Amino acid sequence: MHPFVYEPSRRRFCLQTAAVGAVLCSAAHARAQAPAALPTNRAVPGGVVTLDLGTAARRPRVSLDGRSVLVMGDEQGWTAVVGIALAVKPGLISVRIEPASGGAAQQRSIKVEPASYAIQQLRVPQRQVDLSAEDLARHERERKHLGVVMATHSERVPAGLRMQVPVPGPRSSSFGLRRVFNGQSRTPHNGMDIAAPTGTPIATPLDGRVIDTGDYFFSGRSVWLDHGSGCLTFYCHLSDIGVEVGRELRVGEVLGAVGATGRVTGPHLHWSVMLNRSYVDPALFLAA
Repeated sequence: MHPFVYEPSRRRFCLQTAAVGAVLCSAAHARAQAPAALPTNRAVPGGVVTLDLGTAARRPRVSLDGRSVLVMGDEQGWTAVVGIALAVKPGLISVRIEPASGGAAQQRSIKVEPASYAIQQLRVPQRQVDLSAEDLARHERERKHLGVVMATHSERVPAGLRMQVPVPGPRSSSFGLRRVFNGQSRTPHNGMDIAAPTGTPIATPLDGRVIDTGDYFFSGRSVWLDHGSGCLTFYCHLSDIGVEVGRELRVGEVLGAVGATGRVTGPHLHWSVMLNRSYVDPALFLAA
């Protein structure tokens, strides 16, 4: 067993949780008949860009900075779904397109526009800002482990990329916020925070496979899902984890419950979406 895998002694949810999951699953099966949908285009740091690749007998290979990019579609038309990292500076970036049948690779430019993200001031226990030697060593071990998780790139291709909100509730923090903890600036917020009471069931927003569960210093009890071809989602600060590594989940199935574990100021769900190993804005994947 991996030293960071969280194995709760009780993995039981109340009847209300099960009922919520059943309702969401039922709705998901109805939605399965809808055509595949792509995320909203937003060519900014932390955004997503879809590129029309035209027709071809086989799926082209696309990469950005050496990292494979998700390609959806069929021989009638292929589309690359490119995640733009928050750290990317405005200007031109280039993706590499290689025909599956061979031949010369092409370069396609994307113009990244500037984006303005707000600043958020937060107060947390000082030990979660100025780490002790023991906590720093733990964080470094976890960082290396999570680096392997984030590099997951399975061959499966999602049928669509429109996602359902994992929990109901207001957004308490949006993607891209510049976080300042106890007066000290930290990396921008790489997900969406949704305020909800402890114990609120978290529904899977898109079919996927569980690739990691753990209890981590900053993110608390967490779950990672692989939706295919470098599309991953991350769920943090859970009070309980209701799934195990390797399990296949359908839209609407409950994966855990909202909590306040890790570095938090109160109960909420932190939800992240990743494409080609870059965190991107989850709001771009939600229905209008």
